[in-house]
Amino acid sequence: MEDVAASKKREALDRRYIRMAGIWAENSYCKRRKVGALIVKDKMIISDGYNGTPSGFENVCEDENNVTKPYVLHAEANAITKIARSNNSSDGATLYVTASPCIECAKLIIQAGIKRVVYSEKYRLEDGIDLLRRAGIEIIYLENIENKTE
Repeated sequence: MEDVAASKKREALDRRYIRMAGIWAENSYCKRRKVGALIVKDKMIISDGYNGTPSGFENVCEDENNVTKPYVLHAEANAITKIARSNNSSDGATLYVTASPCIECAKLIIQAGIKRVVYSEKYRLEDGIDLLRRAGIEIIYLENIENKTE
């Protein structure tokens, strides 16, 4: 069991990385919601992602009715697929994501061997979080991250 000092240090690191994921979300061209994700292992960022269209597509996420196009990738999916193209392994890593994962991203997170998920904004559906819990993945919700500093 972690002692109080180690727990505070871990929370401070979690807050730093989730703020960085928030900054990374600013790269998204999506208008309805900008989401950023970082995958961290052994205190190193091994992958990153933000929501957007696949490589080579126009950087427009919504149609003329402001509905998200069906082929837009979520930040978590972008970060996980980047790992697949690298020499890194996400086994045992922590995913920091600005919005709670959907069910489809939760399946990818489980299959990628990610053991912790830290997020800062609740999505209206909780099925992704429920699936992650069922898989034994540690879930941490950090609210009001913009207003908190160490």
